[in-house]
Amino acid sequence: MKKPFSPIHKVTKHQPFAPKKSLGQNFLTSAVVPRWMCEAGEIEESDTILEIGPGTGVLTREILARGASVIAVETDNRAVEILNETFVQEIASGKLRIVADDIRTLQLDRLSLTNHSFKVIANIPYYLSGFLLRIFLENQIQPSTLVFLMQKEVVARIAREHKESILSLSVKAFGTPKYIKTVTSGHFSPTPKVDSAILQITDISHDNLPTVEKQELFFTILHLGFGQKRKQLLANLAHNYLRTDLENVFQNLQIPLDARAETITLSLWLSLTIELSKISAK
Repeated sequence: MKKPFSPIHKVTKHQPFAPKKSLGQNFLTSAVVPRWMCEAGEIEESDTILEIGPGTGVLTREILARGASVIAVETDNRAVEILNETFVQEIASGKLRIVADDIRTLQLDRLSLTNHSFKVIANIPYYLSGFLLRIFLENQIQPSTLVFLMQKEVVARIAREHKESILSLSVKAFGTPKYIKTVTSGHFSPTPKVDSAILQITDISHDNLPTVEKQELFFTILHLGFGQKRKQLLANLAHNYLRTDLENVFQNLQIPLDARAETITLSLWLSLTIELSKISAK
């Protein structure tokens, strides 16, 4: 049976601590958002969940209530103290492991995690969104599923089906993103100035970019292609490649010569990367 919801920072003997702006802390204050996130993660009792920045443990409690094991990485020592006091039984039973460290410098293999053996579910600081997406998607140790609570506009940009961006293509190269649900600012304390949304990424793999070399070339071409937004894709790529070579490649891939980077699908970007690897840059 699920334990009743209770905001952790209100039930311990500790006084509520002031969120640190430097850590981008906005704590969840409602029961429904953790439920939405866990549903998006399709949590099963056999799952191992990596939670980033659990704070006072509102999401942690919901994950544990569903029977999964949790590895919680927290850099704020004040939150670590509260988590250790609140989840004594769960820690003792081995269902919860609290790691006092900074995820930005922590190696996943130190957590005894292996490829696709875990899921990531977290309410993350807005300013770390891009970085955390990169380290989990590009890493050789990938989660099977990733669920982030992020700024609404960023989630919409990642999951949209038209008008691609570097961000959306960078995510889609490794998995399938989906906009799950909007989470209004009133679900947090302190209240952020913008709304959030739940991002789900499934089917995570390195199938599209199996080697470091292919990853590097893909992202080099991607950034080159989006280099000047007002220019056509061919013109941007012509900074590094001969125009005649590019025209031949575009013709072979049936890409219009006047196409812009935002109109090119992931599959065409991957094909473009393969074809450009066969010709010499300027």
